[in-house]
Amino acid sequence: MYANLYTLLTRPDRAWTAIRQDEERNSANYLPYLLLFSLLPALCLFIGTHWVGWSLVDRERVRLDLVSALQLSALLYLTILIGVVIMGYVLRYMSRTFEARPTFNQCIGFIAYTCTPFFIAGLAALYPTRWLAILVLLGACAHASFLLYVGLPRFMRIDNQQSFLYASSMAGVALLVLVTILVSMILFWSYTLQPDYQRTVDQDQSRGTQQERMQPPGDE
Repeated sequence: MYANLYTLLTRPDRAWTAIRQDEERNSANYLPYLLLFSLLPALCLFIGTHWVGWSLVDRERVRLDLVSALQLSALLYLTILIGVVIMGYVLRYMSRTFEARPTFNQCIGFIAYTCTPFFIAGLAALYPTRWLAILVLLGACAHASFLLYVGLPRFMRIDNQQSFLYASSMAGVALLVLVTILVSMILFWSYTLQPDYQRTVDQDQSRGTQQERMQPPGDE
């Protein structure tokens, strides 16, 4: 599992061949990888939203209480698993058009390994910042797309012309599924679970509190 991870990041062409061979020997070989690495974004999100927090204005930190942070992290974990299964089904369904005959488990395994950049990008949730999240997600999308285009012809054992159309179709569907399930998750969490936010303001001790600064000189 860890050998495939390292090779996937350094030599994806070799990694996909080895992953396909592993999947043929054991169709559920991807399962520990998916269940374990899906925890990384969820765990980092819990730490970032509950303990670190984020800032919307100067000297104000916003955090989630323990229950709300746990709910958000659990929802993200379930959303990742559901999204991988949905994309695995789509990959299996579209394979009929491109003369590939993978099993459903093999398709889920391919999607799970293709999502590796998103799992690693979850580390950015340790320090929730808008621009950091945008940059990291864009990088993860680019790397995942690269893995998709490189891996599909090797994993499915089809020619490059067919794999390009196959991968392009999957990329469009993946974007739609990603936006749909994430928006659905956030709406459910916001309006059904009703999260509790905790706001704290860091006081500048050298200037004193606002009430002290407004006090006239000589009034002690």
